[in-house]
Amino acid sequence: MSTTENAIASAEAHSAHNYHPLPVVVATADGAWMTDVEGRRYLDMLAGYSALNFGHGNRRLLDAARAQLERVTLTSRAFHHDRFAEFCTRLAELCGMEMVLPMNTGAEAVETAVKTARKWGYRVKGVPDGMAKIIVAADNFHGRTTTVISFSTDPEARADFGPYTPGFEIVPYGDLTAMREAMTENTVAVLLEPIQGEAGVLVPPPGYLAGVRELTRERDVLFIADEIQSGLGRTGKTFACEHEGVVPDMYLLGKALGGGVVPVSAVVSSAAVLGVYRPGEHGSTFGGNPLACAVALEVIAMLETGEYQQRAVELGDHLHRELGLLVGGGAVRAVRGRGLWAGVDIEPALGTGREISERLMERRVLVKDTHGSTIRIAPPLVIGKEDLDWGLEQLREVLRG
Repeated sequence: MSTTENAIASAEAHSAHNYHPLPVVVATADGAWMTDVEGRRYLDMLAGYSALNFGHGNRRLLDAARAQLERVTLTSRAFHHDRFAEFCTRLAELCGMEMVLPMNTGAEAVETAVKTARKWGYRVKGVPDGMAKIIVAADNFHGRTTTVISFSTDPEARADFGPYTPGFEIVPYGDLTAMREAMTENTVAVLLEPIQGEAGVLVPPPGYLAGVRELTRERDVLFIADEIQSGLGRTGKTFACEHEGVVPDMYLLGKALGGGVVPVSAVVSSAAVLGVYRPGEHGSTFGGNPLACAVALEVIAMLETGEYQQRAVELGDHLHRELGLLVGGGAVRAVRGRGLWAGVDIEPALGTGREISERLMERRVLVKDTHGSTIRIAPPLVIGKEDLDWGLEQLREVLRG
């Protein structure tokens, strides 16, 4: 057996089969490229679901992490540490908000948002205890905790994990009328992805996010934007909501906030919302730890330059032009997305999304499939145009058969 085969066989034997990864075993990575245990190089066109917006092994982020590793990595929130206040202040400023509640993973941020919205509903809006409702969209992906999968419409995420957490109303994504009809006096929040990533990079109809913002203001309901995958530069703006000039009541951030170095997530909102918490009501041992704050502070500094957002605009325009040329020729049914992020619906006759991903892997390009014959393309924002073009050429070759 090869080194790759041995590694995969050992993983299959000793780890739970909750993922179905492509048969490549990565050993090193730099920028937009990864190298496997056999020494073969692959172009990363997924970027860890946007966790690696700034590329693998980004020098600025690694330097920030190394410097902090020599000082202190964890205190728990039982004590103050000297990176915490700056992190919260700078992240709040980046978001145009007032307060930050840091956690570790995106799913934790979503769970925190659910708890926050309910508590705000009871303490501020005056919803009767135990009656709070949160409206979500069909085909959402907000994580895989028991609460989050309770409002998923994906059978794979839900099956065999009940009983499910109550308190959620599911409406079609992009349908303002359905959302309006679902709202009651007990509705405390609307939780949405500005672009649905796992569903295939679904961009809502023009005016939808602005309509949600107007409706939630009218009904005294919090608008929670899950920007864990869409935020921090991916779409050409710091936040995807900005494409419609919308500022939600709460941002959920993660993935790229840790730069692909450490897990960092955060709920960012106003003092009126996050101010509902009192000591002991919510927390995390590792949330807001010094190492996470140091790396996230460097991410914030990088975003403040606007360089990465501009790269996503320029390279994203190029990506979508090239992908658009494939539509209608019998190979690609549709292309969606924004910035350096695209969902590509392959003609089913050519293969499933998994099969197309495997063929691309054979040509040294790594992407991820979702839902039937759809693949997602989301390279690091640092990818060079030449590398991006090479990756697109490999896709064209695969589609030619």
